[in-house]
Amino acid sequence: MPLDEDCHAWKKKTTDIKEKYDFKDVLGTGAFSEVVLAEEKRTQKLVAVKCIPKKALEGKENSIENEIAVLHKIKHTNIVSLEDIFESKSHLYLVMQLVSGGELFDRIIEKGFYTEKDASKLIQQILDAVKYLHDMGIVHRDLKPENLLYYSMDEDSKIMISDFGLSKIEGSGSVMSTACGTPGYVAPEVLAQKPYSKAVDCWSIGVIAYILLCGYPPFYDENDAKLFEQILKAEYEFDSPYWDDISDSAKDFIVHLMEKDPSIRYTCEQALQHPWIAGDTALDKNIHESVSAQIKKNFAKSKWKQAFNATAVVRHMRRLQLDALSNCPTYRCHPTSAVSPLIWLLDY
Repeated sequence: MPLDEDCHAWKKKTTDIKEKYDFKDVLGTGAFSEVVLAEEKRTQKLVAVKCIPKKALEGKENSIENEIAVLHKIKHTNIVSLEDIFESKSHLYLVMQLVSGGELFDRIIEKGFYTEKDASKLIQQILDAVKYLHDMGIVHRDLKPENLLYYSMDEDSKIMISDFGLSKIEGSGSVMSTACGTPGYVAPEVLAQKPYSKAVDCWSIGVIAYILLCGYPPFYDENDAKLFEQILKAEYEFDSPYWDDISDSAKDFIVHLMEKDPSIRYTCEQALQHPWIAGDTALDKNIHESVSAQIKKNFAKSKWKQAFNATAVVRHMRRLQLDALSNCPTYRCHPTSAVSPLIWLLDY
């Protein structure tokens, strides 16, 4: 089905959204939208509603329609879902699955024990979800740690991929050549402004795997031009002492994903078959101290990005007696970590 047809295949409901949902507190505000915690009246299920004024969409209609088209097509256990769409005279409302487990880096820092095996399991979930997208002809184009969120505060919670604002359906009219994404995670062929494919997502997963094992990015420079030069040449190192205790298998896995030539770069399917993912080569050695120290140093949170009413979420979750959250010791100590994942909702 062509993209423009698919955008409208899922009709936006024009009934009043508040007939179905009780709006609670505003969770956050962005330049062009706000995100509201809402409760479905019939089930008492909590959701996040992205409220976008139509005035803010003027000139950006294609972008939001593309995101809706992509979200409409996908249903995967490791991907944040779009559950409903409402439209009024003044607003567009996207009802999204509420994920409350916090951001990837926060959880790693909070752990007392963290190993290659933990990183391998995380990457396996990401590969499974991205393979699903690729099989459907969808390229995410902005995979990065900030877009990886934990579903719940449970110790064994699954990881979720979010933010499909830059995603693209292959074959939907044009060859992908637009330079987009986040600089540190973008593939060389994107920076070179060459036509590119789903292989760009595999490069990004390689960068994420690298960071998960050492706590710092493979490419870094305050000067963007120098950063891009590093990426274009695929110049990175497994520096001592940070990589001394990391297995050769993990390094081999990363090398195959962070391959400069996209035609020989591992696909998701190939990566899923690598011994570091499918076998038992990921080590059990605790690397938490080194990795968490580097994450704190290199990925300090930008507090200005988090204008969230954390107490409102905590209050509502407690009042609704969400036992899985309110009885969790980690949650009581770090209530704001249930809120930060909503940053990605504020793109428009």
